[in-house]
Amino acid sequence: MLDAKIPAGKLEEKWNNYKGHCKLVNPANKRKLEIIVVGTGLAGASAAAALGELGYKVKAFCFQDSARRAHSIAAQGGINAAKNYQNDGDSVFRLFYDTIKGGDYRAREANVHRLAEVSVNIIDQCVAQGVPFAREYGGLLNNRSFGGTQVKRTFYAAGQTGQQLLIGAYQAMERQVALGNVEMFSRHEMLDVVMIDGKARGIIARDLVSGKLERYFGHAVVLCSGGYGNVFYLSTNAMGSNATAVWKAHKKGAFFGNPCMTQIHPTCIPVSGDHQSKLTLMSESLRNDGRIWVPKQKEETRRANDIPEEERDYYLERRYPAFGNLVPRDVASRAAKERCDAGYGVGTTKQAVYLDFKYNLINKYGRTEASKQGIHNPDQETLIRLGKEVVKEEYGNLFDMYEKITGENPYEVPMRIYPAVHYTMGGLWVDYELMTSVKGLYCLGEANFSDHGANRLGASALMQGLADGYFVIPYTIGNYLADEIAVKPIPTTHEAFEAAEAHVSERINTLLNIQGTESVESFHKRLGKIMWEKCGMARNEKGLKEAIVEIKALREEFWKNVRVPGEINEMNPELDKANRVADFLELGELMCMDALDRRESCGGHFREESQTEEGEALRHDDEFMYVSVWNYKGDERMEMLKEPLNYEVIQPTQRNYK
Repeated sequence: MLDAKIPAGKLEEKWNNYKGHCKLVNPANKRKLEIIVVGTGLAGASAAAALGELGYKVKAFCFQDSARRAHSIAAQGGINAAKNYQNDGDSVFRLFYDTIKGGDYRAREANVHRLAEVSVNIIDQCVAQGVPFAREYGGLLNNRSFGGTQVKRTFYAAGQTGQQLLIGAYQAMERQVALGNVEMFSRHEMLDVVMIDGKARGIIARDLVSGKLERYFGHAVVLCSGGYGNVFYLSTNAMGSNATAVWKAHKKGAFFGNPCMTQIHPTCIPVSGDHQSKLTLMSESLRNDGRIWVPKQKEETRRANDIPEEERDYYLERRYPAFGNLVPRDVASRAAKERCDAGYGVGTTKQAVYLDFKYNLINKYGRTEASKQGIHNPDQETLIRLGKEVVKEEYGNLFDMYEKITGENPYEVPMRIYPAVHYTMGGLWVDYELMTSVKGLYCLGEANFSDHGANRLGASALMQGLADGYFVIPYTIGNYLADEIAVKPIPTTHEAFEAAEAHVSERINTLLNIQGTESVESFHKRLGKIMWEKCGMARNEKGLKEAIVEIKALREEFWKNVRVPGEINEMNPELDKANRVADFLELGELMCMDALDRRESCGGHFREESQTEEGEALRHDDEFMYVSVWNYKGDERMEMLKEPLNYEVIQPTQRNYK
């Protein structure tokens, strides 16, 4: 039941061997085959563009008013690739090793090595599309450092890399739209997968403007709908980001892998009050040149600029001297939480730490005077080394965004940051071909579980999305569709389409007819509070058991007392949100069940009962060296399967960034 379909042979030869022996579909037959792509972020747009370019008939769906509004635009810092332009020791193997280690040895070797291999092609593809990567004075592409690595392999476009990459993929997709190879459906949300004879053969989508349910056939369905971080309510995700597509697929038989593996990003603007509906990311790239610190004195009341250097604790540099401020995200996040919980936090809530560039001292006093004012080693200071204008060029939009949100000028005072929910490493279980446990149903990018284990390294999300869409799915989907060329398009009047639409319609009507007293938003906020407090940065058995009981009760209350205003056959954002929150209430419980079962700490999953004397995550490879794979059995019953993780090339060890 869990055949990962990993090719035989040496690790570094698996992908080339696969490409050399997989089945092909000739160009004439490609025109007869229809593929549905759900989601138009980096994974979806690149997949639609690549498949359309090959000649398949593609239908692409997004719930936004434009494919360009996919949440991939929010990625800021960069995209990894093993180009080794810096000549600092990088290689495909080094990227592979860093990704496996960064994921705390809970990822599948074969998938990760393929990701590292194709990373080198991504940059060439994007440059050819006109993506304006930063360049050095001589014209070569520039790189910067990200967490979990000791080389510079991150390509970037100021602080808006995701937006620029998405524009490139969007333009490639729109070219196929103009040629008639891709049909674009904006303002459409997938609400169910249609199964015929055990294969995915289409979807039910809702036109979010008219409210009408519509049926679409496809020889294969490709889900590229992103992660499920919004189950926590407060996260760095756009408020519209949701898990409905993958959750519907899960309930139709697609296994869910590692649902408890969620990532907390260490550099986000802290929560300021109950009025907030989302949090804002400050790119990890800022850790490339900034230094993170807290006062050495508890409950410090002085302003940051008034605290002398000798009274500042650069705790990441102190605890992890080899990597310093560039430790992986899970390590940096827990370290910030530990300092704040110990009473060293800053700001009005005391739930923040400083990210410091020392602009004020450098600008005010200059290099010579800087040391007199408490900067004891000025050669290491960012502004001295780079100059304000260079920093503006690399990070300016991030600093502007911070000032607009907080009212503080980060050129003059240190930023205040704190960890927040950002990314989900878990997702639909897929094999080496990126096919789920349902035949003909594929899952790409953040929506699947495959590449990042228990923790994703910074700048690897964009890499995975484009790798899956541009360079993996064109081969692997052909291997499946080669056997489907004789299948004629199935009319959407087929009984399976009728039944799927009826099921969706019944649920929508049920939601609208409850007519309770509590808003959808309030249920979402209450769920988020449970998840953050009991399944967030730190988890324990008692809290997880309580969370499962509380979520069950909350879900029961939701279906009795939620109020959804408006009508069905109209634009009704509250109805859209109710559908999504209903799914979050089920997914949240599964996340807690998975976290409860995994009685170890690894990456973003930190069980308080399993830590070293120094407070670091303590894995138990003898018991938990597997992917937890959940199978929905109906009537809210879940069965857990296990995919063993066999490391043939890398020997797992306890991570050490000291």
